[in-house]
Amino acid sequence: MNELAAYSAETQAEIAEARAEVCALHSELTRWNLVVWTAGNVSQRLHTADLMVIKPSGVRYDKLTPEDMVVCDLDGNLIDGEHSPSSDTAAHAYVYRHMAEVYGVVHTHSTYATAWAARGEEIPCVLTMMGDEFGGPVPVGPFAIIGDDSIGRGIVETLRGSRSPAVLMQNHGPFTIGKSGEDAVKAAAMVEEVAHTVHVARQLGEPLPIAQDLIDRLYDRYTNVYGQH
Repeated sequence: MNELAAYSAETQAEIAEARAEVCALHSELTRWNLVVWTAGNVSQRLHTADLMVIKPSGVRYDKLTPEDMVVCDLDGNLIDGEHSPSSDTAAHAYVYRHMAEVYGVVHTHSTYATAWAARGEEIPCVLTMMGDEFGGPVPVGPFAIIGDDSIGRGIVETLRGSRSPAVLMQNHGPFTIGKSGEDAVKAAAMVEEVAHTVHVARQLGEPLPIAQDLIDRLYDRYTNVYGQH
């Protein structure tokens, strides 16, 4: 299936670039032990058209190539690709339609973050790293069945009022968002790291909370001062 001829040369060039980027980002999921077998996916939204590039369904990570990446519109319809799109495509598409600032979405079943999701419990903000990256606790989203946009609705409803780029969908696992696919992958790695650390801390005793005004200061510094600008 190929409907790309209807799009500009600029958009076709961006699609080629996005396919390469999204393929490479799936290697980051395996590098950081965030996925097993074929579970999990990365997508990236285009800037030049209402399209996204996403992993195909059921293809092993070590077999993925840029050409395998699937192009869909923001209703989740297949536009170009030799494979069926990810089973989570409807959720990704819903997020892009309702959160204009988001250009990357990631889903994993990483062990510790998914364990918190299985309990339906948010990860409390007890680490400066969490204040930096998440601006508070990592929230829990509602239980939703895969296959339609129910998961997407839960993601949007939960994250619209939160500074967190991650949500733990109850009994399912983490979804993360970002200004690019790379940002969303970073958030996926970070949410697994803090989920693990806070779990270990709880084995030793009750973690100490961080006051909200200090969380606000951490988040502001990390967002506006940290790194290269």
